[in-house]
Amino acid sequence: MIGRALKGAWAGMRMALAEGQSGFENVDLDALRAGGGFKSHAGQPVTATTAMSISAAWSCVKSNSQLVGSLPLALYEKDRNGKRVKIEDPLAEILTVSPNSDQTAFEFWESQEAQKLLHGNSYAEKLFIGDRLVGLRPLLDTTPVRNADGRFVYRFRDRGKMYTLPASKVFHMRGFGGGDGLGLSAIKHGVQSFGSALAADQTAGTMFKNGMVASGVLKSGQVLDEKQRGQLEKLLDRYTSSAKAGKIMTLEAGLEYQPLQINPEDAQLLETRRFQVEDVCRWFGTPPVVIGHAGQGQTMWGSGVEAIMLAWLTLGINPQLRRNEARIAKDLIPPGKRGRWYVEWNREAMLQMDSKSKGEFLSKMISNGIISRDEGRDKLNMARRGGAADELMAQTAHAPIDDLGGI
Repeated sequence: MIGRALKGAWAGMRMALAEGQSGFENVDLDALRAGGGFKSHAGQPVTATTAMSISAAWSCVKSNSQLVGSLPLALYEKDRNGKRVKIEDPLAEILTVSPNSDQTAFEFWESQEAQKLLHGNSYAEKLFIGDRLVGLRPLLDTTPVRNADGRFVYRFRDRGKMYTLPASKVFHMRGFGGGDGLGLSAIKHGVQSFGSALAADQTAGTMFKNGMVASGVLKSGQVLDEKQRGQLEKLLDRYTSSAKAGKIMTLEAGLEYQPLQINPEDAQLLETRRFQVEDVCRWFGTPPVVIGHAGQGQTMWGSGVEAIMLAWLTLGINPQLRRNEARIAKDLIPPGKRGRWYVEWNREAMLQMDSKSKGEFLSKMISNGIISRDEGRDKLNMARRGGAADELMAQTAHAPIDDLGGI
């Protein structure tokens, strides 16, 4: 039913959209320029597409956005006693099951987070039937513009045409940002880092293509004329590039091959590429170990890595979740429900322990009466037993003598 409603709402929305509205005198030129790319000092144009061709950038964006998309999300209501109650409502279905006719909730939040990480902002069109919100449709190629009254309007391109939507019909999530109501783009502000990484990748690729250059030189005891040099260049072409590695070259006329150790410039290139992995990680707030890169002298295992992962979840992922929750409360919760309804991502799902630690943790929680045995079984994805297993219990190590008969 929601699928049909979304299609009907989208068809009606298309008829209501108007092209060429005025009030775009203060166009965000940086946002428009991002479509064609920012020029780096290294000579490489940097766009979201070119930046994602860097393996470190791809892994950072993927790791962050997949984690946010995979966390359980629920809609709650506070009762008069301050307790929270999970509620079932069409809004909850939009946020947690099916935001639109094409995407699951995982795919929607994953894609929104990826856009926010790269561009600093992500956009989705609010689909309505009357005054009722029935879906969220991602918007790409979108430019926010402030009108003369200070409010945002959003211009976006869809199937070759430009459309305009008011702020009331756009769910706009901001990343880390400035004071102008927009998140800051990692692509724009990190253009030099990404451009250098792209240039280093290109240089490394050229080195591998022309493998003969870095491997050694040919020496001759005589001076070669122009014709002989041309013949030698054609000969060398048969053996250069990584695809021809391992072929045996026959040398004559006094030619001698002398292998070379890697020169300082090439050694510096390798060190530069290693540094750029860590540099790209800084822009996305992702520890290198998360994307499979260990620093000098660092292992990929142990308590140190566990502490790094906890720091990432606390300082990196949790602020993103809080930002998203606040934006949902401001823009998607019905006005009459604000202050009582709220959404929350389950942070506990980020914390995974080994079997020994998890067993000790659950044992202490159950023994101290903090959770029931059935709630502990829930955390192990086991079926509930019901009855006394759903009661809070506690072990008693010390008790008054007069109470022993009742225990």
